[in-house]
Formats: sequence, C-alpha cells, structure tokens
Amino acid sequence: MGPVTAVEPQLLPGWDGMTWLVPALLGYLLGSIPSAVIVARRAGFDPRVTGDHNAGFWNVKDQLGWRAAWPVFAGDFLKGTLAGLAGLVLGASVWTEYVSVGAAMVGHAWPVFARWRGGKSVLTFAGGVAVLTPVPFALAVAILAVVAGASRSFALGARVAVAALPLLQLAFEPPLRVAATGALMTFIGLKFLLDHLLRRRQPR
Repeated sequence: MGPVTAVEPQLLPGWDGMTWLVPALLGYLLGSIPSAVIVARRAGFDPRVTGDHNAGFWNVKDQLGWRAAWPVFAGDFLKGTLAGLAGLVLGASVWTEYVSVGAAMVGHAWPVFARWRGGKSVLTFAGGVAVLTPVPFALAVAILAVVAGASRSFALGARVAVAALPLLQLAFEPPLRVAATGALMTFIGLKFLLDHLLRRRQPR
C-alpha cells in the first residue's frame, strides 16, 4: 500500500476554485449592466453627476419619479436574482450562489460597462437574497410592507426589513449562512462609506 494522504476538511462543502469561477464571472457581468445609467441617459442626464451622484434606483427616482424609475428598480433587483440562479444551476453548493451574488454586487458597484462607476448594490443584494434565502426574504418583504404602510415611508420600511433579515434567516438556516449574508450586507455598508469619503474629497 502507498502512503496515505491526509485530506483536509472543507469549511464550505462543495467549494473549489473551478466550480465558482464561471458563476462569479457571470454574476459580475450581470451586475455590471448599468440600469440606472441607461434609464437616466434616455431622460437626458447622468445619475453619477446628478443628485446624490449614485448610479442607483433612489437617485433616478428622485429625478424622474417612481413611474419613470421603476425599470431601474426591476433591473437592479433582477441582476441579483439572475446571479443567484446562475450560481444555483452552475454550482455545487449554496456557496457558489453566494459567490455569484457577491460578484453581481461588485459588478453593480464597479461596473465594467459604465467606467467602473456604479451604485451601492442594495437592490442587487435584495434580488440575490430572494434566491439565497427565500423564506426569510418573503418575511422581510412582509415587514417592509407593514412598516411602510404604517409609517408611509418606503425607506423606513426597507431599513427595518434589512435589519430584521439576519434574525429571520437565523430562525431557518445555520449560522454560517447567516454570516455569509451578513458579509454581503457589510459590503453595502463599506460601499456607502467609501462613496461618502470620496465625495468629501472632491473639490467644491
């Protein structure tokens, strides 16, 4: 008999470089589709130099209203959803889905199709979470609807729903998956901070 080679246990089952490379690339390219820039340019402006300078739904909504901005909402959300589905179909485990959704968020934040100037990835995250953890996502949407209806503020409802998501997920899934979702949420927070710091450094 030959020497026995020790096999190191995987922290994340089904994780290896080749199985997540294609979903990650596909997720990034999906995220790089600049929904806000496309819709805003048809209306004659660039959201990256207008309003709060964010290439996302909320800035376009502030400039054009809900009716004209809904394609941005749908487009940014679907980027995350399609990335999650790509990870589900092409990957070996749920971690491939997380990689694909995370890559879509990176693509939204720094899109190759829009000179690396994107948004905060909030809606792309939400669309991905709908695939990653559907039951907690549905409960979070219900919380959003209740809070938004009671307060008449969609923004407040969205904040409460996002804050509640990890607790909702923890009731259904292992802590490691909750931590992975938390990592995606942390990415959003860091992008907010980075954009804030960059804007402060710009000459006035």
